[in-house]
Amino acid sequence: MNCIIVDDEIAARAIVKQLCSKMPELDVIEEFDNAIDAIKFLNQHAIDVVFLDIHMPGFTGVDLVQTLKDPPRIVLTTSDTDFAIDAYQYEAIVDYLVKPITLERFEIAIRKIKNALAIRPKANAVEETPDIGEDLYINIDRRLIKLKFNEILFIEAKGDYIEIKTDKEPFRVHTTLKKIKEKLPEKTFLQIHRSFIINFKKIIDIEDNSVLIEKSVIPISRSNRPELMRRLNLL
Repeated sequence: MNCIIVDDEIAARAIVKQLCSKMPELDVIEEFDNAIDAIKFLNQHAIDVVFLDIHMPGFTGVDLVQTLKDPPRIVLTTSDTDFAIDAYQYEAIVDYLVKPITLERFEIAIRKIKNALAIRPKANAVEETPDIGEDLYINIDRRLIKLKFNEILFIEAKGDYIEIKTDKEPFRVHTTLKKIKEKLPEKTFLQIHRSFIINFKKIIDIEDNSVLIEKSVIPISRSNRPELMRRLNLL
């Protein structure tokens, strides 16, 4: 089983690597001191198991699990005993090892991984999304105005209205963010905040908890950040 180790502490990574070396079925392919680099690697390589620390600065282990669309089997390694129950709400997490990790407890985790991999269902066939065209009609002062999707920069909720920002001018429409979201192609548009939907292809820069589209700085909510990170073509 190919595996990687993700932990911001050198000593902690060394301990897990040593435990892995005692398991002939495990092959440590790579190790990382942060979740972002691990995500980049996992987006390009097939891995069976990730030994993952929960608490890391910036992007946590939980953020990593939430970001990956089809994560490998995860074994959490942490000193935090309080997160154990919450951890099992994620299907990919098969075990929870509390530091310091003993060989006996590590062997139990490996058996759980083997069982999980043996019964892991095949990925569902990708469902084709319906073709909803390349444009959208909006009602402005009793006129129907056609907007091409590639003209839309982002959409902001403002009370009972939404404001559609385009590369030419803004349009104010009496509807909700939820309703217009249903009309937008998912491959191009993404809700990153309760008040904002963005055209993913229009992003210029991402910094901390915001994205830059043209001259507008748009906030990213914590709950929407993992999906944004998953969609990025990270190098």
